[in-house]
Amino acid sequence: MVTYTIRNANWHDDGHFLRIIRETVFVKEQQVPVELEWDEFDNDCLHILAIDTSGRPIGTARFLPDGHIGRMAVLKEWRGMGVGSAMLRRFLEEAKKRHIRQVVLNAQSIAAGFYKKFGFQVEGDEFIDAGIPHVKMVRRMQ
Repeated sequence: MVTYTIRNANWHDDGHFLRIIRETVFVKEQQVPVELEWDEFDNDCLHILAIDTSGRPIGTARFLPDGHIGRMAVLKEWRGMGVGSAMLRRFLEEAKKRHIRQVVLNAQSIAAGFYKKFGFQVEGDEFIDAGIPHVKMVRRMQ
């Protein structure tokens, strides 16, 4: 049985692990230019870190104070095993705790179906970000 844990993280303490995942998925695998991957928001975000039973990082995402989810990435060999779903559920719980009225994300278009399963809806037209088609998705919280 494959197991992993999900925990809250922050850039100061866990930045090294968060960078490993994002560089592997976005910069190397998806060819996102490195200068587009890093921005000024990481220090102010709640990050989620997924780790395997050996303590190796396998997934991450970040939650901005205004309710935006971004930089969701799971290592290729761990996709389809529930890691992304677990991280997204954690953020939705966090949004409820913080009384955030809506959660917003820019999904890669090929992943829109994944987010729809969690109640997100597409708003607006498809757009290109870092050379990859995306759609804005919104989930209103109850």
